[in-house]
Amino acid sequence: MSDAGTKVAIGDHLDWPHVVDDLNRLLRLRTTPIGMKMFATRDEMESIPKIRRPQAIHTTDQIVGQASRLGWTVGITVEDLVGDQCSTVIGLHPRDDEWLSGERMTGVWYETLEDASAHQHSMTTVPFGQYEAMAVSPLASGRLDPPDICLIYATPAQMILFINGLQWTGFKKLEWGCVGESSCADSWGRALATGEPSLSIPCFAERRYGGVMEDELLMAIPPRFLPGVIAGLESLSRNGLRYPIPPYGVQSDATAGLGRSYS
Repeated sequence: MSDAGTKVAIGDHLDWPHVVDDLNRLLRLRTTPIGMKMFATRDEMESIPKIRRPQAIHTTDQIVGQASRLGWTVGITVEDLVGDQCSTVIGLHPRDDEWLSGERMTGVWYETLEDASAHQHSMTTVPFGQYEAMAVSPLASGRLDPPDICLIYATPAQMILFINGLQWTGFKKLEWGCVGESSCADSWGRALATGEPSLSIPCFAERRYGGVMEDELLMAIPPRFLPGVIAGLESLSRNGLRYPIPPYGVQSDATAGLGRSYS
C-alpha cells in the first residue's frame, strides 16, 4: 500500500476524519459518508456516545438519511421501523412465509403475486437472529469504530472513479444485481451479509423518504477496503485521472487526450 493509503490506518482501526478528508479531497463528495453497525443487544447500541433514538416510526431509509443528510448518530430496534420490509433487510425480522409471499407488493410494484414473491426471494438480507439493534453515524465522528460497513453516496462520475480506485490493486471484475424496489438489499443488505463492496441505484423509497438525490448512487463497503480505495485514487490522480472529469469535446481530435490517459 502506498504512503497515501497508510496514513488513514492507526493500528487495527482507521483515522476516520482523515479517511473522510481524503474522500472529500479526491472526489468532492456532497453527502456525508456514514457508517452502519449491527448490535447483538439494544444496550450495546444505546451505549454509543450521543446516540439518538427515534421519537416516531421511520423507514430505514430515513434513519440512514438522518446520518448522511443531518449528521446525526441514530440507533434503532425493530419497534422503530415502519414495517417488515425494512427490518428484514437488516436482519431484525425473519424471512417468514408472509414476507416471502410478496402479497403486500402485488398490484403495486409487481403485476402478479408470483412476480412479487420472486422479488422477495431475490433480496439479499442479513440473517435473522444475530442482532437486536442497528446504528448509523457520520464516519468522521468515530462513534462506530469500526462500523460494519460504510455508506458512500456519489454521482455516477464520482462513483466510477471510486470503483477505479478500488480496482487499482488486486483487480477483479465487480458484479452486482438490482432488485428494483427495496434496493437497500443491493447496498447495505448485501454488504452486511457478504462483507463485499455493494453498489446500488437507490430506489423510490430511498429518494422519497431518505433524501437521496436523484443523481446519487450508493456504495456500501466494509471499512477494510477504504485505505486501498484512497491509495488507488491518489495513484490515479497522479496520472491525471481525477474528479471532476473535464469533457474533452465530442468533435475534437481525440489523439492527444487518449495519449495522456491511455499511454
